[in-house]
Amino acid sequence: MLCLLLASPAVADELKIATWNLDWLTNRPASERFLPSDVTPRQDADFARLAAYARQLNADVVAIEEVDGPRSVAALFPRELYSVHMTGDRIMQRVGIAVRRGIHYTVNPDVTALAEARLRSGADITLHIGTHDLRMLAVHLKKGCRKGNLARATGSACAALRDQLGPLTQWIRDRMSAGEAFVIAGDFNRWMDGRDSFLKTLRQAAPLARATEGHSSPCWGGENFIDHILAGGAAAAWMRPDTLKVLVYQETDPALKDRLSDHCAVSVRFNIPP
Repeated sequence: MLCLLLASPAVADELKIATWNLDWLTNRPASERFLPSDVTPRQDADFARLAAYARQLNADVVAIEEVDGPRSVAALFPRELYSVHMTGDRIMQRVGIAVRRGIHYTVNPDVTALAEARLRSGADITLHIGTHDLRMLAVHLKKGCRKGNLARATGSACAALRDQLGPLTQWIRDRMSAGEAFVIAGDFNRWMDGRDSFLKTLRQAAPLARATEGHSSPCWGGENFIDHILAGGAAAAWMRPDTLKVLVYQETDPALKDRLSDHCAVSVRFNIPP
C-alpha cells in the first residue's frame, strides 16, 4: 500500500479566480458630498443580497472594482473567510483583491501609472500556490471607449485609455522578463472582440489567453464582455477556458441594477501544477 501511495501522481491545485465590478459599492449616506447624485447608496438588504451572491460565487481570489473601502468589501467577503488588499488611491471607486484565507500572498506596489487623470491604480499581488507563484493584477480602466481602432479613436475617453495601454503593456513585459506566471483581471471597459486593436497591442507584449474569448455575457439579458480575465506566461496553460462562468442575478427587474450591480461576477478556474 505504501508503494502505491508513493507512486500516485501529484494532484494539481485548482484555483477559482473571478472579477466583479460592484458598481459604487458604498455604505455612505446619499448626503455624502463626494458621492455623485445618480448613485444609490446600498441598504442593509442590498448588502445581504450581494453577500449571498458572493457566497454562491465561492471564488478563491476575486478582483473587485468600484468599492470605496475595506468595510464595504467585508460585508460581502467576511474577514474570517477572506483577506482583502486594496489600492491606496484616495478616491471612492477603488480597486482591490479578495483572497481566501489560507492562500498566502505578497503585496506589490500599486500600478499607479494607470491612475493618471484621476483614474484608478491597479492592485498588484503575488499569490503563492504550492511550489508556484502567480502574479495578479486587478484593474479598472477608463470607461467610454469600448470598441474601434484605438489609435484613430477621438475623444477624451479613448485618449485616456490609450494612456493606460502603455503602463499595462509595460507591466506585461516586466512579467515576461522575470519569467513570471501572471493574470490580469478586472473591468477593462473594452469589448476586445475579433481583431481588437487594444488586445492586439497587449498580445504584442506577450501571448495572452483570454477566458472570455469567443463568448458574450448573459448578464442582465445579454451583452458583450467588458470584464475579462487574461493569463500570460505559464498561467496561460493553467487557465481552463471551458470553466468560464458568469454569475447571473436571479432578479430580472432593470431597476434592481442600482441595488445589485450593473456587472455580473465573471470567473474561471486554473489548474496550478504540483
